[in-house]
Amino acid sequence: MEKEECLLSDQVHSNSHTTEATLSAGGQLRWGDRRLDIEKQVLGFSVEGFKIKIRAVVEAGAGICCCGGQSTLIRKTFVLELLSNDSLRIWTQKLQEYLDSLGRPKRLFIFVNPYGGKKSASIIFQNDVKPLLDDAKVEYTVQETKYQLHAKEVVQSLDLAKYDGIICVSGDGVLVEVLNGLLIREDWENAIRIPLGAVPAGTGNGMAKSLLDSNGEPCAVSNATLSIIRGHKRSLDVATMSQGETRFFSMLMLAWGLVADIDIESEKYRWMGSARLDFYGLQRIFGLRRYNGSVIFVPALGYESYGEPLDLENKIMIDDESEMKSEDGVVRDREYGYQGPEVDIKSLNWRKIDGPFVSIWLHNVPWGGEDTRAAPDAEFSDGCLDLIMIRDCPKLALLKLMTELNNGGHVKSPYVAYLKVKAFILQPGPRADDPTKAGIIDVDGEVLARGKGAYKCEEKTLMSYDKLLIKVDQGLATLFSPI
Repeated sequence: MEKEECLLSDQVHSNSHTTEATLSAGGQLRWGDRRLDIEKQVLGFSVEGFKIKIRAVVEAGAGICCCGGQSTLIRKTFVLELLSNDSLRIWTQKLQEYLDSLGRPKRLFIFVNPYGGKKSASIIFQNDVKPLLDDAKVEYTVQETKYQLHAKEVVQSLDLAKYDGIICVSGDGVLVEVLNGLLIREDWENAIRIPLGAVPAGTGNGMAKSLLDSNGEPCAVSNATLSIIRGHKRSLDVATMSQGETRFFSMLMLAWGLVADIDIESEKYRWMGSARLDFYGLQRIFGLRRYNGSVIFVPALGYESYGEPLDLENKIMIDDESEMKSEDGVVRDREYGYQGPEVDIKSLNWRKIDGPFVSIWLHNVPWGGEDTRAAPDAEFSDGCLDLIMIRDCPKLALLKLMTELNNGGHVKSPYVAYLKVKAFILQPGPRADDPTKAGIIDVDGEVLARGKGAYKCEEKTLMSYDKLLIKVDQGLATLFSPI
């Protein structure tokens, strides 16, 4: 193994002993029997007299349970006492230069949602996030969200030039609001370049889980915060969901049928906590619903055998989606903001599958929640959505299938079709057993549309329970990531 170039070597005092300390060109800081990797472990440092106090995170034998994950990281301070002014000056200069070379964020805008999940986000920020940011000398502005869509409103007028990233200490909902706020700005092309960070503090922490699990890390607040401080980034596909002139930008998933019904209708049992999903899931499996309708999609390479080619009538329908029309059929001028990816949808290889369906699930990332590995093969920036489709399934087989959601084993079931699509049209219909009642379209944990007779169908939604076009823009957004 080639020996690393040594930038500095000096005698220092540490723990009442004199020892040699070295700093390598590769960022390895060594003294005595201790070694720190600056990029991975060192948050920052301060100087008191001749002492350099190094703030770092190290592996612990056992961690503290946080948001369902076992953190293996603990904060520690190491003290090196230099023996001369010259040595102190050189060491602080070299340490700071190395930290600066890593491109870490220096200023962050942080949303904290005090109402989501167990309503503990404010405590999580104060006890777990803030100390790490302070150790790393990251400046931040904190905004508590006060109501639904508050984050979206704030982001629309935020001076993004002041910040190196936007962080959400919340579940997935606030993160999605931020995405939508950025993309409706007049300067959306610049706005969407700002990195987004997810710190798990809500009911659904699918994005944080997906990011941390991609590096084999637990879905814990300390791990998520550290990945933001380190400043590594990765691209993320964004799905544009459009219905006429109305658009919604999604980064997680769409559900229709069984999964959407469990997710949304179980709200009536919210007092049960997370157990409500299992409890209501059993009800929905044994009182199984199937929905009429169809899905039309462009298969990714290798999935062309699914479905049937479109007939002329459906091709005409797709052509109509390529223009922004109002309800009276008049083509309107496009307003500012992101309009979705430029795709010649007429020329794509569209295929169709007719229902009835038990469940349609589209996923952009592997995890829908901390214990739901919905799409085990999903990638962050492959230009595809993963489609998990169940057309029919015996109830006992469905029950077994649902118990395997935590490890992704459900996709191996013969009753599940699992494929990747590059574009998608959902044509939702009513329940097969009761045509007077329709379903719910759930996007990123929120109701996008409710059909006639569905749960809380009297409430207003962004879109109607009708044809929905979904296009994918590969790598449009940027996330802070552990790798």
